[in-house]
Amino acid sequence: MTELRPVTEAAAVKVPTLPDAQTVTHVRHWTDRLFSFRVTRPASLRFRSGEFVMIGLLGDNGKPLLRAYSIASPSWDEELEFYSIKVQDGPLTSKLQHIEPGDQIILRPKPVGTLVHDALLPGKRIWFFATGTGFAPFASLLREPQTYEDYDEVIITHTCREVAELDYGRQLVDAIRQDEMLAELIGAGFADKIRYYPTTTREESPRMGRITELLQDGTVFRDLGIDGIRPKTDRAMVCGSLAFNHDIKAILEGFGLREGANSDPREFVVEKAFVG
Repeated sequence: MTELRPVTEAAAVKVPTLPDAQTVTHVRHWTDRLFSFRVTRPASLRFRSGEFVMIGLLGDNGKPLLRAYSIASPSWDEELEFYSIKVQDGPLTSKLQHIEPGDQIILRPKPVGTLVHDALLPGKRIWFFATGTGFAPFASLLREPQTYEDYDEVIITHTCREVAELDYGRQLVDAIRQDEMLAELIGAGFADKIRYYPTTTREESPRMGRITELLQDGTVFRDLGIDGIRPKTDRAMVCGSLAFNHDIKAILEGFGLREGANSDPREFVVEKAFVG
C-alpha cells in the first residue's frame, strides 16, 4: 500500500511507560497550523475505518489530557495515523504539536464513531464532506476497500482557508489513485471512482468558496456533471466544525436525505466528536 513519505522516523520503539502508551513512529508538519503523525498500534485494537479514539498526553497536573481524534489510517494498517491542527494555547495541541519519533502518547483503545459504512443504507454514490482536519476519517475510508465495493462513485470535498492546507488530502488522494494493492483487490478501474473536489475560502485557487454555498447554488453539480443529490442513490458523511456540520446537515435534509446512526442506518451521518 502506497503511503506518504514521513519527514522523520523513529530509530527505535520505546518501552511504554505512560498509561495506554503508544510510541510515535512518524511525524510530518504540513503547515504552521497542521501536522500528521503515526504511532504503534495496540495488538488488541480492532476498529472500523472512520472511527475515532481518545488520545493525549499527561497534563501539567499529571493527569491524562485526552481529546477525540479520528483514525486517519484504514482498519487494516499496522500503525495508526492521526491528522491534527496546532493550537498554540490549546491544552493538548500546544504540547502534542512538539512530539517526535520515539516519544509516547496515551491512546485509549476503545474506538467509536458514526462515520462508518454500517451506519448508511446501501447506495450508489457516497459524498465525503470535510473541512480542515475533518478530512482525517475520510483518509481512513478512502483507503478502505469496502468503500469502492459498496459504491460506484466516491466524491470527497475538502474546504480549507489556504491552498497549503489542502496538501495532506491532495497527496493522499493522488497516492490512492496509484495504489497497486487497491487496484489488485478492487480492480484496475477503482481510481476512476474517486472525484476530488477541493476548495479554498481565503487564498485564491482554482475553486473558491464554501462548499455549503457551492452546493446551494448548484456549482458543485455543474462542475462534476451530476444531477443533484437524491435519497435513492446518494449517501453522505460529514466531518467539520459544529457550524459546518449543522449547515451541511440542513442542506442534505433539504435534498430529502435522513440522518442515520449505527443503530439506525439512513442516508447520511455526521461526526459529533471534535479535535481540541
